[in-house]
Amino acid sequence: MIAEQIIHGILLAFHNIALVGCAAAPFYNRNLVLKRSQYGPKLHYELDKVVEETIQGNAPYCMVFISVLFITGIGMPVNHYLFHGTFQTLPPVALTALVLKLGFVFAMMVIMAKIFFGLNPRLSELFNGFKPDVDPDLELEKEFFGKRARRKSLCDTCLWFALGVLVSSAFIGFGG
Repeated sequence: MIAEQIIHGILLAFHNIALVGCAAAPFYNRNLVLKRSQYGPKLHYELDKVVEETIQGNAPYCMVFISVLFITGIGMPVNHYLFHGTFQTLPPVALTALVLKLGFVFAMMVIMAKIFFGLNPRLSELFNGFKPDVDPDLELEKEFFGKRARRKSLCDTCLWFALGVLVSSAFIGFGG
Protein backbone atom coordinates (compact mmCIF):
# COMPACT_ATOMS: atom_id res chain seq x y z
CA MET A 1 0.00 0.00 0.00
CA ILE A 2 1.53 3.22 -1.16
CA ALA A 3 -0.28 5.38 1.42
CA GLU A 4 1.14 3.24 4.24
CA GLN A 5 4.65 3.51 2.80
CA ILE A 6 4.40 7.29 2.38
CA ILE A 7 3.16 7.76 5.95
CA HIS A 8 5.85 5.40 7.24
CA GLY A 9 8.51 7.27 5.25
CA ILE A 10 7.40 10.62 6.67
CA LEU A 11 7.32 9.27 10.22
CA LEU A 12 10.73 7.65 9.76
CA ALA A 13 12.23 10.86 8.35
CA PHE A 14 11.05 12.89 11.36
CA HIS A 15 12.13 10.07 13.67
CA ASN A 16 15.65 10.07 12.21
CA ILE A 17 15.91 13.87 12.45
CA ALA A 18 14.89 13.64 16.11
CA LEU A 19 17.44 10.85 16.65
CA VAL A 20 20.21 13.05 15.31
CA GLY A 21 19.00 16.00 17.39
CA CYS A 22 18.95 13.86 20.53
CA ALA A 23 22.61 12.99 19.97
CA ALA A 24 23.75 16.38 18.68
CA ALA A 25 22.50 18.46 21.62
CA PRO A 26 24.50 16.67 24.34
CA PHE A 27 27.49 16.35 21.97
CA TYR A 28 27.71 20.09 21.27
CA ASN A 29 26.89 21.04 24.86
CA ARG A 30 29.68 18.73 26.00
CA ASN A 31 32.15 20.37 23.62
CA LEU A 32 31.15 23.83 24.85
CA VAL A 33 31.60 22.75 28.47
CA LEU A 34 34.99 21.20 27.72
CA LYS A 35 36.18 24.42 26.08
CA ARG A 36 34.87 26.45 29.02
CA SER A 37 36.64 24.16 31.53
CA GLN A 38 40.01 25.39 30.22
CA TYR A 39 39.43 28.54 32.27
CA GLY A 40 38.93 26.67 35.54
CA PRO A 41 36.23 26.97 38.20
CA LYS A 42 36.51 30.74 38.49
CA LEU A 43 33.69 32.92 37.25
CA HIS A 44 34.34 34.76 33.98
CA TYR A 45 31.05 36.58 33.77
CA GLU A 46 30.70 37.17 30.01
CA LEU A 47 32.01 33.73 29.08
CA ASP A 48 29.82 32.00 31.65
CA LYS A 49 26.81 34.02 30.53
CA VAL A 50 27.26 32.72 26.98
CA VAL A 51 27.71 29.15 28.23
CA GLU A 52 24.59 29.28 30.41
CA GLU A 53 22.44 30.95 27.76
CA THR A 54 23.57 28.44 25.14
CA ILE A 55 23.13 25.31 27.24
CA GLN A 56 19.87 26.38 28.85
CA GLY A 57 18.62 27.72 25.52
CA ASN A 58 19.04 24.23 24.05
CA ALA A 59 16.67 22.72 26.62
CA PRO A 60 13.48 23.38 24.60
CA TYR A 61 15.09 21.79 21.54
CA CYS A 62 15.93 18.69 23.53
CA MET A 63 12.33 18.45 24.70
CA VAL A 64 11.06 18.81 21.12
CA PHE A 65 13.49 16.18 19.81
CA ILE A 66 12.58 13.66 22.50
CA SER A 67 8.85 14.36 21.98
CA VAL A 68 9.15 13.87 18.21
CA LEU A 69 11.18 10.71 18.79
CA PHE A 70 8.50 9.37 21.10
CA ILE A 71 5.51 10.36 18.93
CA THR A 72 6.98 9.04 15.68
CA GLY A 73 8.20 5.90 17.47
CA ILE A 74 4.60 5.19 18.45
CA GLY A 75 3.28 6.37 15.08
CA MET A 76 5.13 3.81 13.00
CA PRO A 77 3.61 0.68 14.59
CA VAL A 78 0.21 2.39 14.77
CA ASN A 79 0.50 3.16 11.04
CA HIS A 80 1.13 -0.54 10.35
CA TYR A 81 -1.80 -1.50 12.58
CA LEU A 82 -4.19 0.87 10.82
CA PHE A 83 -3.41 -0.65 7.42
CA HIS A 84 -3.11 -4.31 8.47
CA GLY A 85 -5.25 -4.67 11.59
CA THR A 86 -2.34 -6.15 13.53
CA PHE A 87 1.01 -5.05 14.87
CA GLN A 88 4.09 -6.17 12.98
CA THR A 89 5.88 -9.18 14.45
CA LEU A 90 9.53 -8.45 15.12
CA PRO A 91 12.35 -10.98 15.01
CA PRO A 92 14.28 -11.44 18.30
CA VAL A 93 17.16 -9.14 17.28
CA ALA A 94 14.79 -6.32 16.34
CA LEU A 95 12.68 -6.83 19.47
CA THR A 96 15.79 -6.71 21.68
CA ALA A 97 16.93 -3.54 19.91
CA LEU A 98 13.50 -1.98 20.43
CA VAL A 99 13.53 -2.77 24.16
CA LEU A 100 17.05 -1.32 24.48
CA LYS A 101 16.07 1.78 22.52
CA LEU A 102 13.04 2.38 24.71
CA GLY A 103 15.22 1.96 27.80
CA PHE A 104 17.75 4.47 26.48
CA VAL A 105 15.01 6.97 25.60
CA PHE A 106 13.45 6.60 29.06
CA ALA A 107 16.86 7.10 30.70
CA MET A 108 17.41 10.24 28.61
CA MET A 109 14.03 11.58 29.71
CA VAL A 110 14.93 11.02 33.38
CA ILE A 111 18.27 12.78 32.92
CA MET A 112 16.68 15.69 31.06
CA ALA A 113 14.09 16.08 33.82
CA LYS A 114 16.86 16.24 36.44
CA ILE A 115 18.74 18.83 34.41
CA PHE A 116 15.84 20.96 33.18
CA PHE A 117 13.77 20.99 36.36
CA GLY A 118 16.47 20.59 39.00
CA LEU A 119 19.90 21.86 38.01
CA ASN A 120 19.13 24.52 35.40
CA PRO A 121 16.75 26.57 37.56
CA ARG A 122 19.28 26.63 40.41
CA LEU A 123 22.13 27.48 38.02
CA SER A 124 20.05 30.35 36.62
CA GLU A 125 19.25 31.57 40.11
CA LEU A 126 22.92 31.47 41.09
CA PHE A 127 24.13 33.10 37.89
CA ASN A 128 21.54 35.87 38.14
CA GLY A 129 23.11 36.77 41.49
CA PHE A 130 26.50 37.34 39.85
CA LYS A 131 27.44 40.70 38.38
CA PRO A 132 30.03 41.67 35.78
CA ASP A 133 33.25 43.12 37.22
CA VAL A 134 32.24 42.09 40.78
CA ASP A 135 33.91 39.19 42.53
CA PRO A 136 31.24 36.60 43.38
CA ASP A 137 30.64 35.20 46.84
CA LEU A 138 33.02 32.23 47.09
CA GLU A 139 30.39 29.84 48.46
CA LEU A 140 27.93 30.70 45.69
CA GLU A 141 30.66 30.39 43.06
CA LYS A 142 31.63 26.98 44.49
CA GLU A 143 27.99 25.83 44.41
CA PHE A 144 27.62 27.17 40.85
CA PHE A 145 30.58 25.19 39.55
CA GLY A 146 29.57 22.12 41.55
CA LYS A 147 26.13 22.15 39.91
CA ARG A 148 27.73 22.70 36.53
CA ALA A 149 29.99 19.69 37.08
CA ARG A 150 26.93 17.60 37.95
CA ARG A 151 25.14 18.81 34.82
CA LYS A 152 28.20 17.95 32.72
CA SER A 153 28.28 14.46 34.16
CA LEU A 154 24.59 13.94 33.42
CA CYS A 155 25.01 15.32 29.88
CA ASP A 156 27.91 12.93 29.28
CA THR A 157 25.69 10.03 30.36
CA CYS A 158 22.87 11.34 28.18
CA LEU A 159 25.25 11.43 25.20
CA TRP A 160 26.03 7.73 25.69
CA PHE A 161 22.33 6.92 25.91
CA ALA A 162 21.71 8.95 22.73
CA LEU A 163 24.40 6.94 20.96
CA GLY A 164 22.69 3.79 22.26
CA VAL A 165 19.43 5.00 20.71
CA LEU A 166 21.17 5.57 17.37
CA VAL A 167 22.86 2.17 17.36
CA SER A 168 19.83 0.20 18.54
CA SER A 169 17.68 1.95 15.90
CA ALA A 170 19.80 0.39 13.19
CA PHE A 171 18.80 -3.10 14.37
CA ILE A 172 15.05 -2.55 14.65
CA GLY A 173 14.61 -3.20 10.93
CA PHE A 174 16.71 -6.36 11.23
CA GLY A 175 15.13 -9.27 9.42
CA GLY A 176 12.34 -7.12 8.00
